[in-house]
Amino acid sequence: MPMFALMTRMAPGAMHDASGRRSMGKEWLQKVKTTCPTVKWVAHYAILGPYDFMDIYEAPDVETAHTVPIISRAGGALSAESWQLLPYDNFLELLEKVT
Repeated sequence: MPMFALMTRMAPGAMHDASGRRSMGKEWLQKVKTTCPTVKWVAHYAILGPYDFMDIYEAPDVETAHTVPIISRAGGALSAESWQLLPYDNFLELLEKVT
C-alpha cells in the first residue's frame, strides 16, 4: 500500500493541556478509524519545527489518503498536509531508469 506522512500543526491553545490533548487525539484517531478503516498506522511522533506532529500511515488510494488531513482540519488543526512517501530503494530504481 502507498505510504504517507501526515504533518499537522495545531492551534497554540491546543497545546496547553496534556489531558485535553490526549482526549482530542483519541477522538481524532477514532474518527479516522471509523471514516477510513483501511488506513494502517505505522508511527506517530511529536516533533520540533514548523509542525507539531508527524504520523506515518498507509492508505490504499489517494482519496483515502486525502481524507486523513481533511478530518484533521475539520477537527481544529491549524494545518494538516499529507505527503506521499517513497522508500529510498524504490527511488534509486526510478533514478536508474532515467539516468
